[in-house]
Amino acid sequence: MKAFRELVEAQIATGEMSGVEELLADDVVFRSPVAFKPYPGKAITAAILQGVSRVFSDFRYVNEIEDGRHSALVFETKVGDTSVHGCDFITTNDDGLITEFTVMVRPLSAANALAEAMGAQFDRIQAEAVAMEETR
Repeated sequence: MKAFRELVEAQIATGEMSGVEELLADDVVFRSPVAFKPYPGKAITAAILQGVSRVFSDFRYVNEIEDGRHSALVFETKVGDTSVHGCDFITTNDDGLITEFTVMVRPLSAANALAEAMGAQFDRIQAEAVAMEETR
């Protein structure tokens, strides 16, 4: 997903992912590497991605695999001092909007660091999602 990759590469170091919601379908579903339940909806998905931009450092995509509407974007990053290796699995609809966004990370220490960092962000993420919903 070229548009998403370009947005992330240009903005993630800033702690803000402006415009990410424009790439998401209204019915997008986000699947976290550290939460069992999926998060349905544009607002919560955009807010989670904003939160990720605040906890990742030294982020870079290192590989990309595309097959029609399906993409796998392999990344390396850090959460605090913990190195993370992961993959964003993205599915788009006929309009090119993201309908499914699944993240996987390794090793276990990385998943634990990500869970802790995102857990600390979650009240803010929920408030951002509510604010986005109210402005729609």
